Formats: sequence, C-alpha cells, structure tokens
Amino acid sequence: MSIFPPNYNITLQEWNHDVDHVHILFKAHPKSEISKFINAYKSASSRLLKKEFPEIRKKLWKDYFWSQSFCLLTTGGVAIEVIRKYIQSQGEKL
Repeated sequence: MSIFPPNYNITLQEWNHDVDHVHILFKAHPKSEISKFINAYKSASSRLLKKEFPEIRKKLWKDYFWSQSFCLLTTGGVAIEVIRKYIQSQGEKL
C-alpha cells in the first residue's frame, strides 16, 4: 500500500534515515505542488506509524511525529546515482 496520494504525480525513488532525519529521493512532475505533497506525506506516514506502533506516542512532544520544517533540494546539476548513493549511506559510520 502506498501512502503517496496519486494526484501529486510523484514517485518514490529512494528512502533512508539517520538518527534524527530522513532523506527521500522522489521524482515529481514539474507542476507538482511539492510542499503540499510533503505535508500530506508527513501526515499520512505519521498516522500509519502511530497506528502500527502505538507505544511511540509516549515519546512524542504533544502529538507531533514530524517537525513542521523540511529541506527540499533539486538535483539539476548532480547525477542521480550520486544522490542515490548518498541516501543509501545514511546511518552508516563513515
């Protein structure tokens, strides 16, 4: 089951995490509303995680799983494989 709403024209390419953040590489249509998509993704994933792991609520500040902030970078000048390898290496001791 995908948590990505179908009307955003966005597909997941790579995902990985470190201790306190995640990296997501996705492919989007140029007219996609990316900030709306990110907020929808955060809402949907938060609901799914809280449902699957109810004990997580004890660790949250108020009821927030994600912070309101995010960093969005485009990949114009970098080869996709460089970004993919960077994301895959998250959490590893270098």
